[in-house]
Amino acid sequence: MMNFLISNNSDIPIYEQIKNEIIRQITNGTLEENEMLPSVRSLAKDLRISVLTVKKAYDELESTGFINTVHGKGSFVASKNLELLKEEQIKVIERHIVEIISISNRISLSENEIIDLFKYLYKEESNEK
Repeated sequence: MMNFLISNNSDIPIYEQIKNEIIRQITNGTLEENEMLPSVRSLAKDLRISVLTVKKAYDELESTGFINTVHGKGSFVASKNLELLKEEQIKVIERHIVEIISISNRISLSENEIIDLFKYLYKEESNEK
């Protein structure tokens, strides 16, 4: 059984929560290449949601290259496409940057102040490793 929770109270549709969680687990190595995913029916039962919702998540994961489905055998984590994984992570960074800009605008922090803060924190984090 896959280990994650979905929220009915979230603004994010359930199928997208499933898709995002599977991508997260693929990206961080929890789910490995060629690992079999739960069947659509099984995951729907575990999460107590519609089979169609899980199917939609799996279909999107397949269309974006994260999983492969073999008729009669199941769905499997696709061989890692490093460019695809990198692109997904860049999207996450972009969302955070947009949030930073929004917060900065609310408190009247200038672009230069944000850049200076980024450079300082980047240097600090890099030196710790």
